[in-house]
Amino acid sequence: MAMGKKHKTKIVNDPVHGFIHISSPLILSLLEHPYVQRLRNIKQLGLTYLVYPGACHNRLQHALGATHLMDKALATLKNKGHHITPEETEMALAAILLHDIGHSPFSHTLEFSLVEGTNHEAVSKLFIRRLNEEFGGVLDSAVEIFAKRYRKRFLNELVSGQLDVDRLDYLRRDSFFSGVVEGMVGIERLISMLDICDEELVVEAKGIYSVENFLISRRLMYWQVYMHKTVLSAENVLLQILRRAKYLTRNGEKLFASPALLYFLNCDEDGEAMLRDEELPERFSRLCDGDVESAATVWTSHPDRILSRLCRMLAHRILPRTELASEPFDEEKIEGKRREVKRRLNLDDEGADYFVTSKTVSNTAYSPDKQHSILIKYNDGTLTDVAEASDMLRDSRLDSATCKYMLSYPKHEE
Repeated sequence: MAMGKKHKTKIVNDPVHGFIHISSPLILSLLEHPYVQRLRNIKQLGLTYLVYPGACHNRLQHALGATHLMDKALATLKNKGHHITPEETEMALAAILLHDIGHSPFSHTLEFSLVEGTNHEAVSKLFIRRLNEEFGGVLDSAVEIFAKRYRKRFLNELVSGQLDVDRLDYLRRDSFFSGVVEGMVGIERLISMLDICDEELVVEAKGIYSVENFLISRRLMYWQVYMHKTVLSAENVLLQILRRAKYLTRNGEKLFASPALLYFLNCDEDGEAMLRDEELPERFSRLCDGDVESAATVWTSHPDRILSRLCRMLAHRILPRTELASEPFDEEKIEGKRREVKRRLNLDDEGADYFVTSKTVSNTAYSPDKQHSILIKYNDGTLTDVAEASDMLRDSRLDSATCKYMLSYPKHEE
């Protein structure tokens, strides 16, 4: 892609961070690329708007916000005397701008379904490599940073770590658009407390309370927003719609769908095989929320009773009743719901599986290990994991997974 020698700074007015300045010609060219612009049409929080009506923001807004915070973080580290070259700055900005480029429609909702068994990071890596080829290899270091292989580990950690700019942006942004104030993290304070020790990202000791607030906010946002039981219910309906559409398509039924969506409905290869397809980036780049929304709207009147009922449930927000419990549901209760649905909707065992589902959901606010941890740096230079340094975190066990068991089934009035 041709880039002019003289580019004026572009200014984006972001409702969360204010004015975002883009002065790099490379970053601007990446931002204008169709692969990145596609993110305008991918909702950041999937179907969460069915619970929080304001949560309709998109992945491009988040990518821009995270890029802005990366710029702020690198400036802070430079001001503290750390050497970061202009090229490293640009590559870190490119890596974070592109970090979500491989998201499926409705973000995490369909993450493992369209490219089966494959997460968005694997697809993003494919996109970034393709862009690197298109841009003549100038993104080599960005590829390394995204893959967590760059020699300066703090750059990798700023893109993907326990305290990365990705999380800092999405917590503040998702809080802003959902209206759930618990996610309003003190980003400015946290960034100002960042430092580097032995090429690793650390936090100055006086920033420990900001880290505590960040981790607690993350946990609260997961259970109030990301794993709200009605959101989980809606996401499950959409997954069942896609599952039924794939079943019908692969059994010869000609469903209405865009060419992009139809390809993924028909494709029966596993994720690893699909990732080896050189055409995948182009095919995937033509797929967005609108493809799924328009198809599901048309399918509300499809003659297949299971597909049409599922689509009407989502379109009219007649969502299944969903229960969350700290202990597994009794098998007899699950079977009772299944028998009831079979009788009431006149379904066989296979059909009932689309409407009665049970699974486990979990969240861990902080998952420290040797490669990913939040290190607190004291004035004498010693480093301590925040889980040990913070009395509150040690007592609250935020590093332990919180598991809940989910049972979803149609309401009687549906």
